[in-house]
Amino acid sequence: MISSVLFVIVALAAFGLAWKGFSRVWQNIRLGKAEPIGGHTAERWRNVVMVALGQQKMFKNWIPAVLHLFIYVAFIITQVELLEIFVDGIFGTHRFFAPALGGFYTFVISFIEILSVLAFVATIAFLMRRNVLNVQRFQKPELKGFPARDANTILFLEILLIVGIFSMNGADKVLQTRGLEHFYPTGAFAVSTWLGPALFGNVDTGMLMGIERFGWWLHILTVFGFLVYLPYSKHLHIILAFPNTWYAKLSAKGKMDNMPDVQKEVRIMMGLEQPEPGAGGELPEFGANDVFSLSWKNVLDSYSCTECGRCTAACPANITGKKLSPRKVMMDVRDRAEEVGAALAVSKASKAEYNDGKSLFDRITPEELHACTTCNACVEACPVLINPLDIILQMRRYEILTLSAGPGEWLPMFNAIENTGAAWAMSAERDAWND
Repeated sequence: MISSVLFVIVALAAFGLAWKGFSRVWQNIRLGKAEPIGGHTAERWRNVVMVALGQQKMFKNWIPAVLHLFIYVAFIITQVELLEIFVDGIFGTHRFFAPALGGFYTFVISFIEILSVLAFVATIAFLMRRNVLNVQRFQKPELKGFPARDANTILFLEILLIVGIFSMNGADKVLQTRGLEHFYPTGAFAVSTWLGPALFGNVDTGMLMGIERFGWWLHILTVFGFLVYLPYSKHLHIILAFPNTWYAKLSAKGKMDNMPDVQKEVRIMMGLEQPEPGAGGELPEFGANDVFSLSWKNVLDSYSCTECGRCTAACPANITGKKLSPRKVMMDVRDRAEEVGAALAVSKASKAEYNDGKSLFDRITPEELHACTTCNACVEACPVLINPLDIILQMRRYEILTLSAGPGEWLPMFNAIENTGAAWAMSAERDAWND
């Protein structure tokens, strides 16, 4: 009874803290401006099933894809055993599903144990890749500090989950052989049936029951810890990958949205449209300079980023030594959203009232923006359909059209387009040949 009450208290506390964290993320995503997204339901479902659920784009790089698949499938299937732990924790039962499911229960737990072993192998491999083998895309400046610790923290939590599972199952299998009424015979599990006796066969019954409870509590407390930590971690992508792939743009990669105000000015300049009487006044802002002028989908992209670095590894600008890193762009947008969201939560101000004198340009430099070749390599490489290029182009638009700034070598082209309608500086009007 005491154990059940303690479990409920811990579970409610964990869910409450997790709700607070996820609510913060939701509020930060809503800092972005509205962007209506709809239509093509079948194609959107295909993206969710093939890309988010099926990991389709991961398999462009087979070794990490297979390792990631081990952890991913183990994570999904283990929820079956987690459901049983919840039932047992609330009602004080032990292996509640075992009597009803019989041999199928033995098969399911055995399958979970095999997946857990594969996940353990994958976890060790990922720790080696990040900390020993020094894979190049994990050694970039933007991953120093918390991002590196964050990745390792999750991997260590994976190990704790696996230790909990096999401590619980291994001790349980030995206790079953000792004929204790509480420990219902469940058949032979694939791993713990031999691992349990090998590790705990000579342990006395009282200590063995303590090990079984230790494994049970270690597993569920690690799950609760992971749940509370998730909103602050890059591993939030395990949830946000699904809405992010659903809302991903379905238009051709690199296609830019027209700006009606600019389009109208160009048509007037070319004589295709007459200016409206009394038109003029304050010019609108073009592009984006902060999370408020990005769309909510851009901010969702930043929170969905796995920090895997495939975008940066594929970026020709980064490969040739330029400062641009698409991964850093996404991390900078997320960090800025966190900064603004925290300030708004304290000040209780609205988005329209907020102004801290900062913008994304304090984090993403013009040098980074100018290095982009708009080749879409980053967009193609992303395993969850994030679009760093869209953010880069919006910030470029703001720099050039709103700030009237930009690289000096670009200005002659802009002046020529404005004066003659041609990209090259020419002494005659572009349509002079038609006279």
